[in-house]
Amino acid sequence: SKWIWELFSGGCLSAFFLFLKPQLAAPQLATNNPTLTTVALEKPFCMFDSSLYPNKSYVINLYAMKESASVISSLVTDNRSKPLDSTFQQTSGGQLGPYKAALFNVPSCTSPPKLADVGDVNKVSDVLKQYLFRIGDDGTCLYDPNFLAVCNPPLAPDTTYRFKYVLLDSTEGIVKDQTLWSDPIKTRRVKLPLKIDTWPGRRSGDMIVITSILSVLVFLLLAGFLCPNKCLDFHLFASSPGEASYPFQLISETLLELCNSTSLCIFPGLLCLLPWEINEA
Repeated sequence: SKWIWELFSGGCLSAFFLFLKPQLAAPQLATNNPTLTTVALEKPFCMFDSSLYPNKSYVINLYAMKESASVISSLVTDNRSKPLDSTFQQTSGGQLGPYKAALFNVPSCTSPPKLADVGDVNKVSDVLKQYLFRIGDDGTCLYDPNFLAVCNPPLAPDTTYRFKYVLLDSTEGIVKDQTLWSDPIKTRRVKLPLKIDTWPGRRSGDMIVITSILSVLVFLLLAGFLCPNKCLDFHLFASSPGEASYPFQLISETLLELCNSTSLCIFPGLLCLLPWEINEA
């Protein structure tokens, strides 16, 4: 979050946080978050500093559960302070209670990622790995019989989840501290194919009609410039059936002579020769 980055940029080595809970990663570092099947969270920088002791080894467990899971089933420890090892499959993807989605080292509060490095192409990948964790980022672990690590399978689209960080003493195997459950975070909804706008530029129907009309008007305007006062109007020659024979015969003979050397501009009721071609004729 913004205030954590301000602490980092100000050189603060530790901070006292109250009522901490997992937060969505900053949008400038994780665009399109959440996605259909993933949620990117900030790692718990400086959250557990007061619970860390020298000569001890710690890790972070990340738990996830669906919002529909009951409050009673939201506990992540047993009565001996041992962490739950429930899996995605055992909890029906978080429907029956929390499952362990990840396990990683405690992020360093003394040497956090530098926000300025995000603009460096050579460093941005490392900054993102240090700064955030993406739940639902492993699409193969569920189907790999040889996969023994913590499985982090894709989340369900259009579903609300909550997340929790737990500090685990890896030597004793007991929970030393934990955050609150996060606020509800909902994955994106699948967009139906019929509702996807594939028109370039997302133009509306009104704009399409206006564009079509303007195109026709421009065409007619150009035609007017190309045929000024030099059009042979069929109606002038064919004012009556009896008078039409000779003018039409004359026009036909003229066209036969010019067909190989001129271009014609034809409109309903009009037969026009381009100006420079009429002069040549």
